[in-house]
Amino acid sequence: MTNLSTFVKRLRDIMRNDAGINGDAQRIEQIAWMLFLKVYDAKEQDWEFDEEDYTSIIPETCRWSNWAHDETGKGMTGDKLLGFVNNTLFPTLKRLPVDATTPIKKAIVQTTFADANNYMKDGVLLRQVVNIIDELDLGDYEESHAFGEIYESILKELQSAGSAGEFYTPRAVTDFMAKMIKPKIGESMADFACGTGGFMVSWLKQLKPQVRTTEDQAAFAGSVYGIEKKQFPYMLCVTNMLLHDLDVPQVYHDNSLLKDVLDYTEDDQFDVILMNPPYGGSEKADVKNHFPDDLASSETADLFMSVIMYRLKEGGRAAVVLPDGFLFGTDNAKINIKKKLLSEFNLHTVIRMPGSVFSPYTSITTNILFFDRTGPTEETWFYRLDMPEGYKHFSKTKPMKPEHFAPAEELWEARPDMEVDGFFKAKKFTARQLTEDLGYNLDQCGYPHEEEEILAPLDLIQRYQEERASLNAEIDRVLAEITQKLGGAEL
Repeated sequence: MTNLSTFVKRLRDIMRNDAGINGDAQRIEQIAWMLFLKVYDAKEQDWEFDEEDYTSIIPETCRWSNWAHDETGKGMTGDKLLGFVNNTLFPTLKRLPVDATTPIKKAIVQTTFADANNYMKDGVLLRQVVNIIDELDLGDYEESHAFGEIYESILKELQSAGSAGEFYTPRAVTDFMAKMIKPKIGESMADFACGTGGFMVSWLKQLKPQVRTTEDQAAFAGSVYGIEKKQFPYMLCVTNMLLHDLDVPQVYHDNSLLKDVLDYTEDDQFDVILMNPPYGGSEKADVKNHFPDDLASSETADLFMSVIMYRLKEGGRAAVVLPDGFLFGTDNAKINIKKKLLSEFNLHTVIRMPGSVFSPYTSITTNILFFDRTGPTEETWFYRLDMPEGYKHFSKTKPMKPEHFAPAEELWEARPDMEVDGFFKAKKFTARQLTEDLGYNLDQCGYPHEEEEILAPLDLIQRYQEERASLNAEIDRVLAEITQKLGGAEL
């Protein structure tokens, strides 16, 4: 059995000596494509056993067990191995024949390698890395299960791998959201910017205990659906799903914002949506054309909120991570999105999270919005999740843990109003209060800013831009009201 506890460290130590690997992000990407091929090879061996007529989409010379597995110690190494990987393996996998009729479990190989890269330049070191990965016995149930945990640690490293952190939502957050959404066998769950697949894994973890029959197992395996725009996290997500025994991962390399939301039908809708949409970025101007004029925004999180609302089934449930800017924003698009949310959906809970949950990727404060499509909002409970005792902030060495959500879970049903030091920590607001009295400002029960908050420069700029846009929109609204009352033309 492989020494899994030192698996990542052994790989890291070898790669540090390779001139082609520049930093953590490249190191993890290098490991990712090799792990995918190793995991896929183990799956293919199962499929060949179960399906009499199974044929691999990968040519024999490019299958992991034929070029990477080296039982005799005489396998390719040095320049020969490097030449094979760069000149045969990658070109072949990138150009695999795939069309609309290709089964998903075969098509994922081509989409996984479409933009993948081999960064290593030393063929001897590459052979050493390949050998360590090949030691994994994924046919052994216990080792395969243990490796699922190791893979989770690899994904966690993304948080400190520069911009790659945007693809990873802390597992404590995804687990809490999946737990409170209460999955049921037979339901479909979607994530339209799925990153490495964290929400899908948390959903499957909650659903697994309900599997009792072969019909349940089939429903379980087909219950998740994901779309990921960027190649690297897409590769990680597909591997993640294969490791969780989803032989046909319904994960697609695509951009969820490039379809007209008005074209979605009931067939495009899901029972549950769990998401942490990208935020702080903006899409190309023509992306707005896929949204009604009143909902068109330049902020990605706003656009995803519209997609979520159009793709949630009647009676469906959603839990979505959004930045503070969405709560307090008063520009036209944000106000209209919140109008739609409160008038057509039941926004029953908003959990305010501490600012460092996503540290070190971003210090922007985030929130979890829980809503369902059962009718308009009547009442929303806001709850501020304070930093646990003994923590100044979360970090890579002191991350958020599932037990930190315990206070919110304990009060979930009772939903009390709570005051701490003269500030509301929890409070229920009626829809009329949120709309008429507060002008769609959902920034309630937030964190009292008694100390100066120091943000990273880019986060500070984003916060400033959000607050400036919100203030300008509020000034325009007030001036328009005054002008109207004076009997003049609206500004």
